[in-house]
Amino acid sequence: MSDDTNDVPVLVAGAGPVGMTAALALHARGIETTILEADPKDRDRSGSRAIYVHGSTLRTLERIHPGLGTDLVDEGLVWPTRRTLYKGKEVFNRTYDSPGGSGDIPHFTSIPQVVTEQYMLEALEGVGIDIHWESEVVSVDSSPDGVRVETDNGREWKAEYLVGADGGGSTVRKEIGANFEGDQSENAFIIADIEDEGIDDGHPDLERVFHYDAPEADGRNVLLVPFTGGWRLDIQCIEGDNPEELSSDERMREFVRDIMGEEYEDQLKWVSTYHFLQVMADTFVDDHRRVLLAGEAAHLLAPFGARGMNSGIADADEAASAVAVALHARTDAVARDEVELYAARREKAAEYNLGAAGQALEYLQGDDPVTILRKEVAASMADQFEIAGEWLDDAPYGPHGSPPIVSTGNY
Repeated sequence: MSDDTNDVPVLVAGAGPVGMTAALALHARGIETTILEADPKDRDRSGSRAIYVHGSTLRTLERIHPGLGTDLVDEGLVWPTRRTLYKGKEVFNRTYDSPGGSGDIPHFTSIPQVVTEQYMLEALEGVGIDIHWESEVVSVDSSPDGVRVETDNGREWKAEYLVGADGGGSTVRKEIGANFEGDQSENAFIIADIEDEGIDDGHPDLERVFHYDAPEADGRNVLLVPFTGGWRLDIQCIEGDNPEELSSDERMREFVRDIMGEEYEDQLKWVSTYHFLQVMADTFVDDHRRVLLAGEAAHLLAPFGARGMNSGIADADEAASAVAVALHARTDAVARDEVELYAARREKAAEYNLGAAGQALEYLQGDDPVTILRKEVAASMADQFEIAGEWLDDAPYGPHGSPPIVSTGNY
């Protein structure tokens, strides 16, 4: 280890969307910070990944760095049509005259995560926040007085607080003794990006489409969502499927052709397979209340309802707020209480999001006879009763609403 110790008020582990948001939110509150990132600066960020950015997330980004939220809006898409099919039959179709609502910030925007991250990187450079690339956190030692962090290049850092946003395999989480608890999806899912350079707000077929038991996919559930530059195709595997075989280039080209049309067959750009984890850490803070976990370091969610990155950005903003108050507190008790309140609020939010995403996951992958019957009855009634089709359209994404707000800690 180097004899030199680098002192900063606050460290952030991880330069993904959550870590970068935490750094920008701290800067907006007048707190100097440094980001430590394991990957090199030219890291591979292939795949669209988190494409659906909630309006609340856009407003948060605009608040902490004016222009960031509106830049993402300008780059992203707002699709106007929701459509759902059941075994090949359309059961719901609704087009909104003003799908994004009014004002500069719409209800959502659909944009590849790599584009979101590029705008965040530019924002960090603009305000002078340092990212130390190829600086993987390997040890964290917290005490009542602060945090010491060692990176794999032998450097040591000392800070008052550390925000751990270093992803699902978080070293920070492990170093503070927090453990993931939860389940994994029964079914595998295949996610693919299909390029469409001509897609924009004026595209004639700009719609989100969900297929129950799609004949074109041999009875698998299929989701198709547009984003800037292309389309996201999600396919839910069924019992007996081999995800690796189904995700081969040849088989995926067949899926794309059958579901989207021959014109897209040669536009397949990226494919990945997942079993989604539904887990959260048993604590979001260390014993000394100097380390705060955020994003996937604290929770991993099934993607239904787009709660992953969006909830992580909310974590980051609230972590920055808690740290800012704690740094300026005149008593240790106030500083400690502020960090504990952060943990209580974001743990409750994670529990809500886990439940919401889990409800959607169970609905999609479960074989409960009552749920199956409800789907069939709703599909049969959709022509006469729009509410039946709307229920089929809504259910795959979990319940609407926001996490409850906690005003007192539970530590």
